[in-house]
Amino acid sequence: MTVSVEVLMLLADRQGAWSYRRAAATPMPGEAPDETARRLSGIRADDPAHVVHSTSWRHLPELDQIVLTYAVCPDPEPDSARIPLNDLTIARGSAPATPSPDQIENAHVAAHAIQHLAFLRTTDPVVERTLAQWPTIAMALAFPAGELDDVRA
Repeated sequence: MTVSVEVLMLLADRQGAWSYRRAAATPMPGEAPDETARRLSGIRADDPAHVVHSTSWRHLPELDQIVLTYAVCPDPEPDSARIPLNDLTIARGSAPATPSPDQIENAHVAAHAIQHLAFLRTTDPVVERTLAQWPTIAMALAFPAGELDDVRA
């Protein structure tokens, strides 16, 4: 089984609408997944203005692969081509003991990452201080954690 790192570089506009860019790679020999995420996003380990945080993982059986997802917020390249998130639906499993959804799209993973950052913004002082530098991002993350929709598998 291989491990892949995907990075979702998130950005909110003044109206609170989210968009993202996605990059993915296999870690280089000796490279930790956190390092891969920073390499893909161009963020230095000592960057005080961007959050790099692991938000989820999933198994892709067809590729025999585990995908580790990282959120980077805000996107360090805000003028790059982006994918709009018109719907912040989070995919969920169908029962308590089956957490993996039958189908999952990149938009579901991005919505989950946004919800994760909203939670961290209220529970992690480092994340709170970092995202407070970005009023548009902070305002877009200020919704109650349960406000995002979900879709049952």
